[in-house]
Amino acid sequence: MRRIQLAVAGAGLIGRRHIELIQQNPRCRLTAIVDPGSAAEQVAHRADVPLFRTLGELMEKCRPDGVVLATPNQLHVEQALQCVDARVPALIEKPVAHTLDEGERLRVAADAAGVPLLVGHHRAHSPILATAREIIQQGRIGKVVGVMGSAVFYKPDDYFDAAPWRREAGGGPILLNLIHEIGNLRSLCGEIVAVHAFASNAVRQFAVEDTVAINLRFECGALGTFLLSDTAASPRSWEQTSRENTSYASYDDEDCYVIAGDMGSLAVPTMRLKTYARKEDRSWWKPFDKSVAGVERADPLERQLEHFCDVIAGSAHPLVTVHDGLRNLRITDAIAESARTGAIVDTRLHATL
Repeated sequence: MRRIQLAVAGAGLIGRRHIELIQQNPRCRLTAIVDPGSAAEQVAHRADVPLFRTLGELMEKCRPDGVVLATPNQLHVEQALQCVDARVPALIEKPVAHTLDEGERLRVAADAAGVPLLVGHHRAHSPILATAREIIQQGRIGKVVGVMGSAVFYKPDDYFDAAPWRREAGGGPILLNLIHEIGNLRSLCGEIVAVHAFASNAVRQFAVEDTVAINLRFECGALGTFLLSDTAASPRSWEQTSRENTSYASYDDEDCYVIAGDMGSLAVPTMRLKTYARKEDRSWWKPFDKSVAGVERADPLERQLEHFCDVIAGSAHPLVTVHDGLRNLRITDAIAESARTGAIVDTRLHATL
């Protein structure tokens, strides 16, 4: 069977990870790298593939079956539009766009052309998330009442020394980290329709937030709280609890989400369930039935690549569409606005209340 021919645009950290995964996957073959930087020459040499400076040059000389866009955020839309014009499917690293208006421009163009675009919210491919979503949808914890979530971790000083822009507005955890959490929470609890946030820079005292407390209202009526911090010495983050990326130290007794329903609760990712057997048994005086749901652990980036191959082959529709990517971006943008203004923001209208 013919192997799917893939090119990777962007030879940075995440681009090199995509290159590695493509080279390990028997279904596809790396055919080119696109990057104007001098450091990319060594990456292309090691991968034994041609290096192109632009996507236009790639399409002209070595048109692939698909392209992975692992380039800086501000390039995502223009490069994805080039793929749409060439009718080449693309996997666009998150965020799908650097502004909502630009993302909407991409969505309209892609829909009109019928070219499939997959947005790289790789956690959507996590089997842990899939199992948690299935438990909730089965009604095992009843009607969802609320969610308590966290992404609290400590970024070392050299993280900021390596890129001083991370100390400035736009370099904090709202825009860099929170978009992953929004995708997870939407997957588990449904659409987020309003947000309210407080931000602080009291620990590092940079010109950007280091800690954010967020209130969430979901379309189903459930409410949520979320604590986000890149200066909190705590392991209650997806990376440090899911054990999906072995680069991070992990702790199998910690959770980053607890979803509470009117019949029980589910802790993620330990998958510990506490439920009542019957409605008549519901009381804080009575014990829960306790269990742990079985779950597979796999690298979501590997599964995302498999899915992208299916999308290119025409056997699957993108699991995370441009519309989904825009929705995650819109909610993240609304949280940033609320933290800045102190207002509740309706994410359906993106208007302050």
